[in-house]
Amino acid sequence: MAGAIAVLLCLAVICAAIGTLGFLRLRDTLDRMHCAVFVTTGVGFSLTLAAFLSDGASGRAIKMALITLFTLLGSAATSHVLGRAMVARGHVPEALPSAALSEPSDPRRGDERLG
Repeated sequence: MAGAIAVLLCLAVICAAIGTLGFLRLRDTLDRMHCAVFVTTGVGFSLTLAAFLSDGASGRAIKMALITLFTLLGSAATSHVLGRAMVARGHVPEALPSAALSEPSDPRRGDERLG
């Protein structure tokens, strides 16, 4: 049991390191959002699972699971809103052809082209 917890804690550290390196390496803001979500997901799940293995269904483990759940929901919603706002303001991601965003979108209405 202690070995599995140690592996999960090491996995959390590795996820944080990979996300940090990716954040430093990537230049585009939309690409950097993926690194932040990767860190949130990888570290959150690893630590929550380690807490459940360590304590069982204790109060601490349940609180960590709820914090991880709300963090994941919040980061997904924030990333979505930030990405749509950047595209609405004319930011064209490097990987997206400029023809896909030929007309500026109106941020006051839902834009069907953005998903």
